[in-house]
Amino acid sequence: MKRLRVIALAALIPLAACGKQASPPVTEGVTDALIANPPEGEWLTYGGSYNEQRFSPLTQISDQNVGQLGLAWSHDLETARGQEATPLMHDGVLYVSTAWSLVKAFDARTGALKWEYDPKVPRDTLVRACCDAVNRGVALYGDKVYVAALDGRLIALDQKTGKVVFEKVVVPDQQNYTITGAPRVVKGKILIGAGGAEYKARGYLAAYDAQTGNELWKFHTVPGNPADGFENKAMEEAAKTWGDSKWWELGGGGTVWDSITYDPATNLVFFGTGNAEPWNPAANGRAGDSLYTSSIVAVNADTGEYAWHFQETPEDRWDFDSDAQITVGDIEINGQSQHVVMHAPKNGYFYVLDAKTGQFLSAGSFAPQNWTTGIDAKTGRPTINPEAMYEKTGKPFVVAPGAIGAHSWQPMSFSPKTGLMYIPANQAAFPYAAAKDWTASGIGFQTGTDGAAVAMPADKTIREGARAATTGALLAWDPVKQKAAWSVPQTGPWNGGTLSTAGNLVFQGNADGDFIAYAADSGKKLWTFHAQTGVIAAPMTYSIDGEQYVAILAGWGGVWDVATGVVADKSKASRNISRLLVFKIGGTGQLPPAPPLDRLPIDPPAFTGTPEQAARGANHFGRYCAVCHGDAAIGGTLNPDLRRSVYINAPDGIRTVVIDGVLMQGEHPKGMVSFKSALRPEDVEDIRQYLIKRANEDKALGDK
Repeated sequence: MKRLRVIALAALIPLAACGKQASPPVTEGVTDALIANPPEGEWLTYGGSYNEQRFSPLTQISDQNVGQLGLAWSHDLETARGQEATPLMHDGVLYVSTAWSLVKAFDARTGALKWEYDPKVPRDTLVRACCDAVNRGVALYGDKVYVAALDGRLIALDQKTGKVVFEKVVVPDQQNYTITGAPRVVKGKILIGAGGAEYKARGYLAAYDAQTGNELWKFHTVPGNPADGFENKAMEEAAKTWGDSKWWELGGGGTVWDSITYDPATNLVFFGTGNAEPWNPAANGRAGDSLYTSSIVAVNADTGEYAWHFQETPEDRWDFDSDAQITVGDIEINGQSQHVVMHAPKNGYFYVLDAKTGQFLSAGSFAPQNWTTGIDAKTGRPTINPEAMYEKTGKPFVVAPGAIGAHSWQPMSFSPKTGLMYIPANQAAFPYAAAKDWTASGIGFQTGTDGAAVAMPADKTIREGARAATTGALLAWDPVKQKAAWSVPQTGPWNGGTLSTAGNLVFQGNADGDFIAYAADSGKKLWTFHAQTGVIAAPMTYSIDGEQYVAILAGWGGVWDVATGVVADKSKASRNISRLLVFKIGGTGQLPPAPPLDRLPIDPPAFTGTPEQAARGANHFGRYCAVCHGDAAIGGTLNPDLRRSVYINAPDGIRTVVIDGVLMQGEHPKGMVSFKSALRPEDVEDIRQYLIKRANEDKALGDK
């Protein structure tokens, strides 16, 4: 990895937002001092504290009495999409965001709804949201609640009433960017990035004045067009790592869609960056490391100036984002305490870096992987397996881990008591193939890959093998020894984030629909609650008058449900029933019976098209449809499974949806936009014939 010289750059880089002054820090309500040292029992920021350890010192609920935990209260949500947020609690009020960026405030003791706010995100935003209409949480500062809406607005609400104080569009455009992450508060500034690295986005992290929403500084993660000049020396140096490509024409990627961590000890903000765009480097001729994609970057919290970077996946071609949560802590290395950054990104390696300098300290493989043959012990740079460079071999390659990652956005937690990191790990490979003669389009993913060539075949043996190999685990990882202390196998991947506590507990929900408490030192299962739906969010805990509660959002969704096809339902509770669940010792609440999962049968008409039609339809489906309707047209539970759709019987009907955009019309639009900018009516007929062919194949395999 080509590393920039930290000392030299610190002297050369100009201020990112020279002359822009922030409003004075607040002195009442949720202050900077309060976030740094929260009152006992309060959870004031997304990761529980600046260091994002998601560890609670509360001990009323412990490994000795967790078996008495029961439901205190629950609240049904109206947004039947994936629920990914972590609630916050301050002064007896629980604040939470839900899918479609709604915000709700509850009496944290009783569950009484105090207020709710709907930003009315246009449903057609879904076409540029890679992975469901999710939102991961709000921020608190002063007397305000901040939410970043899916359509790219930063919104400040009054904590007591939920009324809008200000809202500003903070993304460069509303065609390629979305926001799903939780804002962070740092010294009077609201920090947030955006998603969009599968589209035409240029990544960045920006700081906004907490009182006005005005931008104070912005650090781009990839360089822009060299002809326009560079914002700073860091961008000039990064431009040397993109080869002769015109990367800026597609934005470059590197979006900061989740991890943002502030470290008061160094006054640095650490954030992860997404994949380079397009995935396939050959699609636009990029070559080289493509900085600062798939990296951890550190900037000065006051100015946004570059401090250091560490690239975890050079020349990323597999969507190995580094946006997973970044945790700061002090661990003992070679007999001495060291202040470190700990990270478990998608690529399957657990990294430990010096927090002040970014120096590589160690890495260990926490999940099966075949994209490298190893990591350099001094630099941390991977040696890439030549067979994994699918665009160079010209052959498809099944890479482990796959695009969802060995660890994705679902938060991990670190217990200073055990010294272990609790990681929701995935074991899920993914096939990649380079698209031939690929050109960018005006809508949909811009990855340069061939989805049709690697779609799951209608072969029962292959499918059963893929399902058997696709699993997950709760992994207790020792960051000093770089090995697992214990592991709990799970039915499938895409399980929820974790919470660890001083009561020797680790809490995690899973895709089977269970919310479970484990002993933090051994992994022994101590308590289970069935949530009736897959749980992907992370829990938090709080206390009021000495009584401890544990809260979690339940609601299956995200990219695993909408895009992964035959393995999407590997876990047994892959359905959405969205709720906020809150527990306490002695709670006696009960959930109503779960409604039946109602799905149309697979009952297609006979295939009357030509093989050429089906092949063309497969290509179109793989590029434009699979990301929402599943690999090989095998849908999940959030979006329609098109093998079952009535529209495959109606040539005119399917054209009204795909070309005319009829589902975006009316009082309650469904989010399915028109694709007329990319597809012609004859292309839609090819897709219909492909769907008919696929439905008949799967019916013959026994699918119902």
